[in-house]
Amino acid sequence: MLHVENLCKTYPTPQGPLPVLQGIDLSLKSGSSLALMGESGSGKSTLLHLIAGLDQADSGSIRSGEHRLEQMNEGQLANWRRTEIGLVFQQYNLIGSLRVEDNLAFQARLAGRHDARWQQHLVQRLGLSDLLKRYPEQLSGGQQQRVALGRALASKPKLLLADEPTGSLDEATSDEVLRLLLELLDDTPTTLLMVTHSHRVAARLAERVVLSSGRLT
Repeated sequence: MLHVENLCKTYPTPQGPLPVLQGIDLSLKSGSSLALMGESGSGKSTLLHLIAGLDQADSGSIRSGEHRLEQMNEGQLANWRRTEIGLVFQQYNLIGSLRVEDNLAFQARLAGRHDARWQQHLVQRLGLSDLLKRYPEQLSGGQQQRVALGRALASKPKLLLADEPTGSLDEATSDEVLRLLLELLDDTPTTLLMVTHSHRVAARLAERVVLSSGRLT
């Protein structure tokens, strides 16, 4: 489903070039789940952003299905993000002017794959039935993250990229959100790549790798 080969990324600094990723190789099968761990500043989010097509590598290749990201222009990358992947971040990134029900449908409508029955299933499984008419500012952090998960999964993406999705939640809420996410993924062939600093969270996923000194171990 996902194949990353010899990926390199360097950022310029006043002190000179800073190599962040140095020859990353990574493969994920459809329906699998992987926790990407590492110290703060190790390049975890950089790798996730490259895989999402939000940034460009210096060299190497990223292939998702039949798509090779390094061969795609900005328009093609935007369409790929819209139709093929789901993104979940620590900050939720819900649209403040939309009610919960419209936030949930937003990504799926953009992808042209809105499925009312699947959305209703997500609503029930995520415990959002009583919150559909509320706006994001009227929700707790845990509730907002459940909406963000539902939005990301509503389009039935092939790949779900999650960057510290439970990082701002307390332990009990984090465990509940993760449980719901993994249960929902059992209903789909979606592949999950999650950045996390939590060993407790990482242990719930099928595989774990650590990013250190620009390389995976």
